[in-house]
Amino acid sequence: MLQHNIACQGPVRPAREVASSALMAARGPRTKEEWKVLAEACEALLGRLPDLVEAHLRRLDAHSPTYEHVVPYDQHWQQAERAMRIGIETMCAPRHAPRRDLENAEWMGRHSAQQGLPLNLLVHAYRQAGRLVWDELLAEAQSHHPERLPVLMQAASMVWSSVNEQEDILSEAYRATELELRRRTDERLQALLDALLDGQDAPELTSRAAAGLDLPEQGRYAVVVLPLDRRDGSEPLHRLIRVTGVRFVWRMRADCELGVAALDDSVGLDALSGLLEAGCTGPGGISPVVGGLAELGHARRLAELALRTCPPDSTAIVRLDRRVPTALVVGQPELAGRLVKDVFGPLLALDPADRAVLLETLDAWLECEGSAGRAAGRLYCHRNTVFNRLRRLEQLTGRDLSRPRDLTEMTLALDAHRLAG
Repeated sequence: MLQHNIACQGPVRPAREVASSALMAARGPRTKEEWKVLAEACEALLGRLPDLVEAHLRRLDAHSPTYEHVVPYDQHWQQAERAMRIGIETMCAPRHAPRRDLENAEWMGRHSAQQGLPLNLLVHAYRQAGRLVWDELLAEAQSHHPERLPVLMQAASMVWSSVNEQEDILSEAYRATELELRRRTDERLQALLDALLDGQDAPELTSRAAAGLDLPEQGRYAVVVLPLDRRDGSEPLHRLIRVTGVRFVWRMRADCELGVAALDDSVGLDALSGLLEAGCTGPGGISPVVGGLAELGHARRLAELALRTCPPDSTAIVRLDRRVPTALVVGQPELAGRLVKDVFGPLLALDPADRAVLLETLDAWLECEGSAGRAAGRLYCHRNTVFNRLRRLEQLTGRDLSRPRDLTEMTLALDAHRLAG
């Protein structure tokens, strides 16, 4: 149950003014004598108001135990007494008197939404109170002043119009307040999620976030980063992904979509990666699995680092645990630039088209795990052409691709060159 103290500002008052005008035009008794009869009947009813309130609350409790569970009895009694008293006084008030019953109905709508009382029970309470008041008015007249019954019957339409207008006003105020409460709750949860993803170390942050987001403090989590300018035009993934074993909490930011994935023990990064790849074409980055909400800030940074290992034209969703060497290059841009110059210095002086052919051949050869034949098939050339290009690369760079250390330098330099655009 939400407990908030807010003042809901919305289109309630114009509706109340319209309802007030309609009721003043439709009020039943017209002559002074008729108004006197109705006033005396209402005054007699007000003298018995505490008993009426008790009877009203007993009926509500018999209808649903939710009333007493949500609203303390003393508070409920005071609210009911005030609403019934104002309603009775309004029935016999001058035609142009302020509509205090609608003002109270608006307040009750806001207050009940803050307390968490369901709207259908609030409306039922108002109808029940209206029915009880009307029945008691007729019973009082029939027992002591039967000659007043015709005058009271003229007021019937006015009484029930008043009850209906009160219901409309309180329902409108209730829904406006409920919407405001939901908005503020969403903002609070988003702020907690942002704090976790930013790695803030505030006291009790993880416990409050766990309670608000309904996530365990300790558990298996991974963070996903997806740019908002994905070229396939796909929808944000939080609208698409629904799967057993993975629960996503998404946060939209100005330049990216962040997803916190809570993983069951049976779900690993392979399954998560496959799920994301089925949902969109990327690019995107996935962090390693971390052990709790307190580590989400670290996981986000690793997911962003994974995303940075994607070349500019990539549409892949990549995992950091499979891009660690490249991530090392990306994480040290100054050293990466020096590595490119040291390894590819003479190569960079070539004509751009010539340089692109040699680097494309090296990339294809590495992707094909050192197979010149498979690389030739990918490049649509003869395998001897692949060998010739690789030998030329070795001559220009002074490296030998058969030596592991030279091969590592060439591979990292290629990654650094591609990621630098």
